[in-house]
Amino acid sequence: MEVQILCTKLIKPSVPTPPHLRVLKQSPVDKVQKPVKTAVLLYYSADGSTGADQEVERRRINLLETSLSETLTRFYPLAGRYIKDGNWVDCNDDGVEFFVAKVKGCRLSEFLSRRDEMIDQLYHLAGGGFTSSVLSIQISMFDCGGLVMGFRFCHHLFDAFSATSFLTSWATASRQGMDDMIWPTFGMASILPANDLPKMKPMPALIGLDQTMTKRIVFNGAEISALRGRAHDPSFPRQPSRVEVVTALIWRALMKVSRAKHGGSVRTSLAAHSINFRPRIVPPLPPWSFGNLVSRATTRFVAAAEDSGSFNTEVPVPVPELKDLVGLLIVSLTKSKETMVGREDVFSTLLRTRNELHEAVEKGEVDVYVFTSWCSFPFYEIDFGWGKPVWLSRIPLPYESTSLLDTQDGDGIEAWVCFNKQDMPLFLRDEDILAFTSKEAPAPGVSSRPQFWVTREVAEHKPRSKI
Repeated sequence: MEVQILCTKLIKPSVPTPPHLRVLKQSPVDKVQKPVKTAVLLYYSADGSTGADQEVERRRINLLETSLSETLTRFYPLAGRYIKDGNWVDCNDDGVEFFVAKVKGCRLSEFLSRRDEMIDQLYHLAGGGFTSSVLSIQISMFDCGGLVMGFRFCHHLFDAFSATSFLTSWATASRQGMDDMIWPTFGMASILPANDLPKMKPMPALIGLDQTMTKRIVFNGAEISALRGRAHDPSFPRQPSRVEVVTALIWRALMKVSRAKHGGSVRTSLAAHSINFRPRIVPPLPPWSFGNLVSRATTRFVAAAEDSGSFNTEVPVPVPELKDLVGLLIVSLTKSKETMVGREDVFSTLLRTRNELHEAVEKGEVDVYVFTSWCSFPFYEIDFGWGKPVWLSRIPLPYESTSLLDTQDGDGIEAWVCFNKQDMPLFLRDEDILAFTSKEAPAPGVSSRPQFWVTREVAEHKPRSKI
């Protein structure tokens, strides 16, 4: 399979950004994000086409370029450059990196039927890498007429809410013009006071892609219903959510992996979930506030008595039942979502939750498992004019975490699990992981492992003042 890079462009706002908006300062929370580009890939089917039509492809690319240029007039920082040393964005209209590619030797349907084999290769479809651009986009067209839209966002400026806001707006502009597009608000550093900020603990080092392994495990709607039945307890204040039961199952499996590594002892552990903080702020922020406004909701399972702040992890403790972990998650996540915070305390609250997590990782006395949920974000509603996506994916990450994504029907969950290479085989053999996850059939007649290679046919790197 060959990914042919046909051209590279810089797409600029259709109207220059005014000089008084040139500098966008980072908020205190933006500054402590991991130095990575978060990738999102959206896959669009060929709509029954028997093959690629060059005229259709040309019109689509032109439409995407034009509508992106128009959208950037409202999302102007995305066309700027991140200035690392100064912790700010130069909104200089240098442009968004825009790649156009052709995928040879594979139909999109075949690609999707072998998606689990392709995970380590998905970065070839994700756009630009570690450059100073805030946003990189790659449009990869298949011979069958299907296409993949890959996006890499600078995590110093984006959270999932911000990413879906931009993509939904761009899709609206592409499909029906600018009139119905939202007006985002930037500059959280000036809207929210920076009062009583704690001194930040060092961020845990990234492990690196060479030491981690990423796998995709799928819980369909029926399996999640069965999981909810197993986890039910009359004492719960409400029914557990899809995210809570899947989190509990993965957390429990990781506890068993840890037990095998630590001489049969279950250790105290934390499950840290990312929570969109916007609904908790009073008075409310503008409806489309852009930036990183994510807190960490931490749920603790205590495996041994705490004595003066230390943990005796040598005391044998059985692995908790699934419903016990679900109960802990319900209490913790409900409290995190319902506790309101005044604007003056937003940054200090968000930084304290991160400090607590960083401190736990630094001490090494407890196991820390990081979860991020993109469930219920409207990725599957993003329609540029040729239908909604048939799949959403990420790419492998250089640190241990679990990302939860909706399945296309909205009933199930795809868990993208990224763990140490030594731990992954034991995790995947867990009896509950095997019992409650779906197995997708491989493509018929295919036995060899697919490989990508990338070539450049045309490379146009010159900045463009207009489309």
